[in-house]
Amino acid sequence: MAWLRAPRVLAGPGIWSFEHRPRPKEEPQEIAVPQLIAGAVISFLCAWLLWSLLMNSYLGPYWKWPLEVMLPDSWRTGNTGVVSSFLYMALILGAIVAVFGRVGRWPALFRRLLAPVGRRVWKRLPGWLAPKDLEALPSGALVLRAVAALVVAWLLWQWCTDEARDSSLLMLQLKNWTPASGDSTSYVYYSASYSLIDLGLVLAVCAPFGLWGEVWRRFAPAGMRRKADTADTSEAGAQVLQVDHAEWAELRAAGAGEAAERLAREARAGLMNDVDHSRITRAWQSVRMQTSRFPAFVESVQRHGSAACGHPSGARDLPVRTARHDLLTGQVRIGTASDDVRNPYDRRGTGAALDPAVLGTSLLAVGPPGSGKTTRLVRPVLETMCLQALAGRAAVVSVGAAGDGPAGDDAFDAVVRVGHRDSPCDLDLYGGTSDPDEAAAVLGEALVGDLAVGVPGGESRRAATVLGQVLGPFRAAHGRFPGVAELRELLDGAPEALGSLRAALEAAGEQGALRELDARERQAQRAGDAGALLADRIALLDRPAFAGFFDTTGRSRQVSLRALDRPLRVRIDLPERGHADASRILARLVLAQFTECAVARSDRSVFACLVLDDASHVVTQEALRGLQRLRSANAGVVLTLRALDDVPESLRGALLGTVGCRMAFAGVTTWDGARFAEVWGKAWVETRDVTDRQIVSDEPFTKLMHSIRRLVTGKDVTAKAVTVRTVERERWSASDLANAVPAGHAVLSVTSVTGESAPPVLVDLRG
Repeated sequence: MAWLRAPRVLAGPGIWSFEHRPRPKEEPQEIAVPQLIAGAVISFLCAWLLWSLLMNSYLGPYWKWPLEVMLPDSWRTGNTGVVSSFLYMALILGAIVAVFGRVGRWPALFRRLLAPVGRRVWKRLPGWLAPKDLEALPSGALVLRAVAALVVAWLLWQWCTDEARDSSLLMLQLKNWTPASGDSTSYVYYSASYSLIDLGLVLAVCAPFGLWGEVWRRFAPAGMRRKADTADTSEAGAQVLQVDHAEWAELRAAGAGEAAERLAREARAGLMNDVDHSRITRAWQSVRMQTSRFPAFVESVQRHGSAACGHPSGARDLPVRTARHDLLTGQVRIGTASDDVRNPYDRRGTGAALDPAVLGTSLLAVGPPGSGKTTRLVRPVLETMCLQALAGRAAVVSVGAAGDGPAGDDAFDAVVRVGHRDSPCDLDLYGGTSDPDEAAAVLGEALVGDLAVGVPGGESRRAATVLGQVLGPFRAAHGRFPGVAELRELLDGAPEALGSLRAALEAAGEQGALRELDARERQAQRAGDAGALLADRIALLDRPAFAGFFDTTGRSRQVSLRALDRPLRVRIDLPERGHADASRILARLVLAQFTECAVARSDRSVFACLVLDDASHVVTQEALRGLQRLRSANAGVVLTLRALDDVPESLRGALLGTVGCRMAFAGVTTWDGARFAEVWGKAWVETRDVTDRQIVSDEPFTKLMHSIRRLVTGKDVTAKAVTVRTVERERWSASDLANAVPAGHAVLSVTSVTGESAPPVLVDLRG
């Protein structure tokens, strides 16, 4: 319930919106504490002097002229005149305090000195007196506490104003401080003054215990509360997320009051978590789009409660969470913006977060080993994607080296360990497609895509043509695609394999497939045929370690990326240590299949995310084209690199320009920093140039004073000249990225799928 009630301020892409408090765009001028104290003391003395002069009639009767003009004659005598005089003096005193308090900056001094002390005292109070988590305090206990504090305040007030008791040692007793002269004006003045003092002291004692501010925040009228909550955020141009999350008002309005009441009751009882709430909300959104599902949805909620509309795996949460997640906005917090002068003032101290709105533009992270790419970026992103998959909002595929995965096996629905005989799942080599040309294009990109750099179309197009001449006839003859060993023999031109395939095609009467096979045999006789190259590349997968993998006969449980329209969680472990070249081929294969399948989905309501830890030698021209198409397909890719040198030089600039989110970790080289500095561009900044000019005087007395000063200080007499200019400079220079980023930090810039971007910000990933 505390998570549901927490305010969320949508302040821009990449900003953690959970309990976010916007800051002003420009940094206010900070005034030194001694200057604040001196100004407050001087203004207080001036206010005291002015009030004394007024009270002792040193300024004449003119200050009472408005009272005499405005009041009728009948109000100037008796008790009415006393009360009117008192109110007028209180008004004058309030005006003096307001004017001199503003001149002396009393509120600023209070915020700088007294407010921190009050917060520290509040934190050190015992829990029964000052609860640390007000959101977790039940409403019943809060109301009981407020009523008890109000009763105590009333009793104290009665005790303070009871003239029969001598309480002057504890409170200011009216009778003891009232003059004995009998003057009615003095009596009313002093009585009212010290009554207010008594009341203020009583409230100061009882208000912290009663938590009246929290009572107002919870139970005040919605219009007044919303105005108070959004007063600061509206000035900063932020948007407050105001939605009824706990009572399911939309579900009640649709006629499912019993289902909504059960969900609300389980939420209050602690039987519902954030994944349950997000999953049921997602199911309700789909019901609103297809009203025919409404009866089944209501029945499921009434039967299972918060476990309704469950994930196929039956899981309702992850076994371990290492990051802070807010499934209501889909964000995961990865760090805190540092209080650095190079960061915009409104971003300093705010949380840095990622969500599908920014991951949909894809993310590239560059940093040396040990900089924290896996633990501080990949792991939080995988956690939030797995949580959103359990909520029915995302599908995630994680690809990395075997043995050092950022998340455990129990966080995924399927784990593919390529090269391990105990792997529970297998990888579909053809991506679940039945089209030979599509399968040939994807497989050709995986096999020779790294050789096509600099040549439009290049080897990938030739490889797709050769593979199509083999895959099409084989599927026509056998109803399936060939396995790795069978494909290698066909590409090698083995007479037995080609002869058996030809006989099967003739028996089936597939004349078109026979023509394709004849063309393949003719081209195999030419010099420079791509078949030999493809055979050499596919031979890297035809190793004893991979025996039993990439089976096309249907005897194994294969994972196909055609299922990206469903909330699945898949992890693929590559044999990086013993088969580096084969791992790169498989990584390119998964990336090509992902970009092809994500775009070809008919239902794009589920966000598809591919997390590719260590994308060395994976980025190709076709991969960049695929990344560009993902923005409109509700999908994105997270790529990590040790250095941009792992990408061909002709593709480095295109890669940085294709992705919308860029992240440079501590320890990047100057050459990589120069690439990031170029893509982040420049900004207009204000600079101050201070120059010292020696003062030369011809007057004898001035020359004598300058000589004495030079003898005492050892320096010439100079005058400082300050020049203020607005110049255009790089947001982050290559030298700053290489040398000024502390360990455990990274510079992050994000862009949303709607085109809204944020400048690069130095983020502390340890906070």
